[in-house]
Amino acid sequence: MKTKAIVFLINCIVLIFNCSVSVVAQSAMTNVSGRHCISLNGKWQSIPDPTGIGNWREVWKDRKPQKKTDFVEYSFEGSPLLNVPGDFNTQMPELTYMEGTVWYKKTFTNRLKSGNRLFIHFGAVNYKADVYLNGNLIGSHEGGFTPFQFEITKVLKDGINTIVVKVNNNRAADGIPGTGYDWFNYGGITRDVNLIETETTFIEDYFVQLKKHSMNEVLGWVKLNGNQLSQKVSVKIPELGIDFKTQANAEGLAEVKFSSKFNLWSPENPKLYELIIQSETDTITDNIGFRSMETKGAQILLNGKPVFLKGVNIHEENPYRAAKAFSESDALTLLNWAKELGCNFVRLCHYPHNEYMVKLAEKMGLMVWDEIPVYQHIEFASPGVTDKMSLMLKEMIRRDRNRCGVFLWSIANETYATTPNRNQALIDLSKVCRQQDSTRLITTVLCSQGYENNTFNVWEKLYNYFDVMSVNEYLGWYSPWQGKPADVKWKLVCSDKPMIISEFGGEALFGSNFGPKDEADSWSEEYQEQIYKDQIEMFGTTPNLAGVCPWLLVDYRSLGRMHPLKQGGWNRKGLLSDRGEKKKAWHILKTYYNGIKNEY
Repeated sequence: MKTKAIVFLINCIVLIFNCSVSVVAQSAMTNVSGRHCISLNGKWQSIPDPTGIGNWREVWKDRKPQKKTDFVEYSFEGSPLLNVPGDFNTQMPELTYMEGTVWYKKTFTNRLKSGNRLFIHFGAVNYKADVYLNGNLIGSHEGGFTPFQFEITKVLKDGINTIVVKVNNNRAADGIPGTGYDWFNYGGITRDVNLIETETTFIEDYFVQLKKHSMNEVLGWVKLNGNQLSQKVSVKIPELGIDFKTQANAEGLAEVKFSSKFNLWSPENPKLYELIIQSETDTITDNIGFRSMETKGAQILLNGKPVFLKGVNIHEENPYRAAKAFSESDALTLLNWAKELGCNFVRLCHYPHNEYMVKLAEKMGLMVWDEIPVYQHIEFASPGVTDKMSLMLKEMIRRDRNRCGVFLWSIANETYATTPNRNQALIDLSKVCRQQDSTRLITTVLCSQGYENNTFNVWEKLYNYFDVMSVNEYLGWYSPWQGKPADVKWKLVCSDKPMIISEFGGEALFGSNFGPKDEADSWSEEYQEQIYKDQIEMFGTTPNLAGVCPWLLVDYRSLGRMHPLKQGGWNRKGLLSDRGEKKKAWHILKTYYNGIKNEY
């Protein structure tokens, strides 16, 4: 009996060890759509695991009975099929409110060309992913909104190979975001999955953008990966007659530096050039735009000229399906509304959105505000949290730094000065951001300003570390007006920096009309409409104002919104309903935006 107990204990220890040891995901290569990809999108077999017993049963081994006396208490055969990409919550009714583990399985045939390399690339998995190939753990990733990959060249089998992914979207106090956030926690393999075949030495990453403070000089680099790193490299822009030649060093890094007279990108002229990067063993093509973005006193300058930012906040959700947005058509639906509203930028909150959103916005002439999910009650003092923040920031920047439409990196939203280690953590993160990309503006969004005697006191010295002050204020909704909107006064901690009103607005249920304009509890379109009228009146006398961005484009799901008649699990601050119907406030903002003209 003792022997059996000891054996059982040893097996448990081995199991725990195997489940806890993993390889950290590799940094994802740049511009996946420009690579030789084999899509693994489509139907994946799945096993929901709400109790978390799958680790003990070793589901990743995908065992089958070998003898008549064998039985296995799980099976992917006959299991529900889930669409990838997509969230699992909206594909199976019993998983609607699931926060836990779902196991995914997909098979593919190994057709790797001899001498080449193969990677498996995930656009995003929410929130934790353990990835197994043929029963062996190849690595793990934490973070629900950024890409990651693993090389599988040396562990492939001839013939059929099996990928199993353990996906867990449980919220955690030391997660990014933490346990509390105001959007739906869609779990699953939510973005594209691809096998990427490369040469032995390939172009892993590159940065080709204008040098800071310049409108004609490119300063960047190309990074090779492999065993033949000291290669000749060329960067070509055929339309401009550019054929820049350089040499990679022993680490595979090649400097890129050239000048030209560019047709600069702007919302009115979203010009992109075909870019071809060639090494001796690889070629990759991209579409790149060039523009200058900087600040001068209280102004934001695009291509050297002041620009007023006319934006809207967007969550990554398709309102018609009430599901996670993941496709190019989903992105077009949301971005077309932003264009119709008269926007010249979109804030993709509160996490990096699908790459389709960023690339399409750029093509459509919409500047992009990119943000990581450092949201509200982050435990900055908890071990490992700042490392996770830093990694997510680097993953976002690595993916999007060649997108000229991205003009602003945001490292946090609505964090609180009373949270231990908050200030130092965000100061440190701002330095990481500038190290990763010195060409763009950076910000952090705060909502801790005081409001008394019809005066805003924007007091946080943290803004000194950022290029732009971003202020969330909800006068007329969470805070009643204390005087006339045009008489609101502002005390700014940084009087020489531009300020964006990054959130404002109020809730209204579409069709709830003819309610009192002065009663918030009416949830009427008229009340929301009046908020927008008052806010626009205030904007006219707001100092340092460089842009505004209402909350938000479309009603979206949020389980913390518990009014059964007016919300029903939806945040109703959208200018559009969850069916795309225009509320009265939409027309107020559209008229305001159409009246603001910019010259780039």
